[in-house]
Amino acid sequence: MRFLVDNALSPILAEQLRQNGHDAVHVRDYGLQNAADEQIFARTADEDRIVVSADTDFGTLLALRHKHKPSVILFRREADRRPLRQAALLLVNLPALEEPLDRGCIAVIEGARIRIRQPPIIGTGGSIGY
Repeated sequence: MRFLVDNALSPILAEQLRQNGHDAVHVRDYGLQNAADEQIFARTADEDRIVVSADTDFGTLLALRHKHKPSVILFRREADRRPLRQAALLLVNLPALEEPLDRGCIAVIEGARIRIRQPPIIGTGGSIGY
């Protein structure tokens, strides 16, 4: 699978994904560590990658564009913030996430659970919640 790891997460996560056979880059690899979320999202879409972040703005960007891709994986505040633990959690769950990520989704990892939201994602009261 192809991933772009956002600056909200450690480059170690991208490295661990690469070591496990995935095509993974961190925004620092592109010199985009200070880029706007929209620019990172566009790069992810152009390269048919999955954005991995702790920043819920990427899920909002996907929802507002009314598109199915690029897929987004979000590590929420309850998820362990250590990059090696995040990588292990993601890698062990990738077989179950592969099909939804291929179709286009937002996968939210928080603590011991994973929620998958399929686009289009419509919030209530003008907000989009994850």
